[in-house]
Amino acid sequence: MSTPNWMDQLQQILKCPVYHRKLTVSEWREHAARASAGSGKAFGAPQPGQLAERDGKPLFALRTDGQYVDVMEISRSNLTETDKALIGWTIGQLKSGLAGFTGPASDTESIAMQIGQWIIDQLESEHPESTLPDNLTIRGRLFTEMIPFLLVSEHPVAETAGSAYTELEKLLRQFLAEDILLIPLKGQEWLIWGPTSLLTDTESEERAAGEEDSLEESLASICSGLYEMLASEWIGDCHLAVAYPASPATSMVETTRLLRETVYLGRKFHVGNTIHLPWLIHLERLLDSIPESQRIRYVEQVLKRSDVFVEPEILATLETFFELDCNVSETAKKLYIHRNTLLYRLDKLKQETGLDVRQFRDAVLVKIILLLYKVTKRA
Repeated sequence: MSTPNWMDQLQQILKCPVYHRKLTVSEWREHAARASAGSGKAFGAPQPGQLAERDGKPLFALRTDGQYVDVMEISRSNLTETDKALIGWTIGQLKSGLAGFTGPASDTESIAMQIGQWIIDQLESEHPESTLPDNLTIRGRLFTEMIPFLLVSEHPVAETAGSAYTELEKLLRQFLAEDILLIPLKGQEWLIWGPTSLLTDTESEERAAGEEDSLEESLASICSGLYEMLASEWIGDCHLAVAYPASPATSMVETTRLLRETVYLGRKFHVGNTIHLPWLIHLERLLDSIPESQRIRYVEQVLKRSDVFVEPEILATLETFFELDCNVSETAKKLYIHRNTLLYRLDKLKQETGLDVRQFRDAVLVKIILLLYKVTKRA
């Protein structure tokens, strides 16, 4: 997506994201009519600098090919009328510069942008639709099951780098397969759909190695490999989530909502993790629904009885113990300590708190305490 330098500069001046969108001419006229409600204006072909409004946010026309309109959206609803007039006038004076502003470099990118905008609209709607409009299903291609990923960058690459879409799409086609769909969302979010043949390839490799993983393990393996490639070759620090295969045409909105929630909960409860899997955060989802005041009060009550939970050695021990399904031998091996040393630590926890993590009921309580402690200590 080609982004002129002046748009980057405007973003810095306004101290808010500035997005490039692509609308149909009819969509543009609808937004322009709302912005000028009661003025009696009749709208013909969009002119550079012309103002419209969408969900209270200013839209400025950049150029049109007669069917679509390249639009600049400013993610602030409190611009003064003077600010709007000045921005519109400036764009109007940049006609020669806008002639080279080609917008999406391909039909695929253009459709991906429209799908991304449709997803955002549905997520913000009180009555969201679940199925993509016919004109966005890419001739029925998106009714086939695919594997969904959500990529969230820690850096503003998706908004400021002109060739970000092209570069990322090229890398994904090399790593995943030619048959992928990349959809830009808000901020530094990218929704990625890959072919289910990736699972078949993974299973073949596992059988050759004499192993056989579950669907969840195969998805986690694919996600891990994709993360390593993205972190090292394109975007640096980022977060990546994956979900079960689904039909994009009928589950685009719900899948995006699930993956967003997965990344949010993963970053909140497991600081330092960069790969997030929805089937591993059921307890976190439940705890997040508890009011913050109640979470804080519960942790304070627990810590009044004993501060052993905040000791780094005990914290690291318990994290590893739960990660390895409460297996004493494997935990001792991973921590590079003698089995008796591990048992001593667990006995110390039992003596000070009355909770024995080798018992299922107590293990669940300690797991909950640890998760709540992580989020309340940062509150």
